[in-house]
Amino acid sequence: MTKVDFFKKFFLKILLQFTVFLTLVTGHSQKPSGELEPEFLAPLENLTVTQGRDVSFTCVANNLGEYRVAWIKSDSKAILAIHTHMVALNPRLSVTHNGHNTWKLHISHVQLNDSGSYMCQVNTDPMRSQSGYLSVVVPPDILNQPDTNSATQEEGITPEGGTVQLVCSATGVPLPSVQWRREGGKDIVLRNEGRDKQVVKHVDGEHLVLHSVQRTDMGAYLCIASNGVPPSVSKRFDVKVIFVPVVRVVNQLVAAPVDRHVLLQCVVEAYPKPLNGWYRHDGTKIYEGPKYQMTEGMINSYTWQMNLTVKNLQFDDFHTYVCSSINGLGKSDARIRLQELRLPPTSTTTPTPYVYTTAKPRRKVTQSHVKPATFDVPKIKETVVVTNHVQENEIAGAALEVPVRSGIEKTRNTQMPAAVPSRRTPWINLYDGSGTVTQLCNYCLLLVLLPALVRHIGFSTS
Repeated sequence: MTKVDFFKKFFLKILLQFTVFLTLVTGHSQKPSGELEPEFLAPLENLTVTQGRDVSFTCVANNLGEYRVAWIKSDSKAILAIHTHMVALNPRLSVTHNGHNTWKLHISHVQLNDSGSYMCQVNTDPMRSQSGYLSVVVPPDILNQPDTNSATQEEGITPEGGTVQLVCSATGVPLPSVQWRREGGKDIVLRNEGRDKQVVKHVDGEHLVLHSVQRTDMGAYLCIASNGVPPSVSKRFDVKVIFVPVVRVVNQLVAAPVDRHVLLQCVVEAYPKPLNGWYRHDGTKIYEGPKYQMTEGMINSYTWQMNLTVKNLQFDDFHTYVCSSINGLGKSDARIRLQELRLPPTSTTTPTPYVYTTAKPRRKVTQSHVKPATFDVPKIKETVVVTNHVQENEIAGAALEVPVRSGIEKTRNTQMPAAVPSRRTPWINLYDGSGTVTQLCNYCLLLVLLPALVRHIGFSTS
């Protein structure tokens, strides 16, 4: 089939449909006698649908008789369908009738140009109609920047202290609103020319401008577009700040004993990622091996921690170590001094366990028994005590019976004389210089009894 034949067939179909429409409209414009006027039982609703979905208008009319229902696109005056016959050549449009009083206009896979006013019309004279509006909404979408520098702008690469401008354009129906947030809920720091800064959680608008950017501003920024039509969309922008490496040591001076392991640490800040290494004091590079163990951990996008473990320390290991970092912008290093820690010698003897003792309670001496005395007082007391005991034993000796050797047999008392009751001998306490009290009562008793026994023996022999 040629193009000419196709267009001929197309125009003949249009002409036929238009003739049918005129016949329907003009042929039934007069109200039949004795019949009720057509009426609509329900208004045509306004509809809102998301692009790509299906939708339908419903028209309910009674008392049609010989009249017909037609669907018309109001803004373009295009006739879409008459009764159950489709006039529009749009495959996404269709019409149905339930055989009674309900007609439906179906629109599948709704497009943005389908939005507008639709009319359900009855061919009376004058014509009766009702309209409903179709609103087509489109979810937001973020456009890619057509500029040649868009890649740089989206990545946000700048030297420290420079300016970064991020642009995020979004489309949708209705027009979306754009908001900037920082990934992870971090704060956005806005600085002006005077170095004053404002800390916020979000920024509204398609443009985000960061002045005097610092390394702490590095990270991901999210452009979020929303217009009330789900789903909202977002785009990620990476801000990267390039700067010379900065090396800091955790401890500048480290001490450790011989034959032990020691850990040396440095913290490096740099972007782009630097090349890090360890060196001895003489500039010799240190490599991984039995003597050295090196590890490196990433703290954030621009910070690394360097670890050097020196094993089995010997005397030649105590010197200065250098941690170095270099990238395309420069080089930096820091020094750590390692010195020997001398430990005290360990003892080989077993310590004597400490025994807890309880002191004996001292005897409470009343004033009547003893008096604290100096070195002169005991002599006086001792003399008095001896004198009293001598007198008492002389009296007692007269009653003792002693045998006579001259031949006169007398009864001899072979037993020791009974103890003579006397006054209670007072205690004589002498301080012997060692903190103890010397009790002399036994010695005093011997001194008292000895002269009495000697005198008694002498009297008996005479």
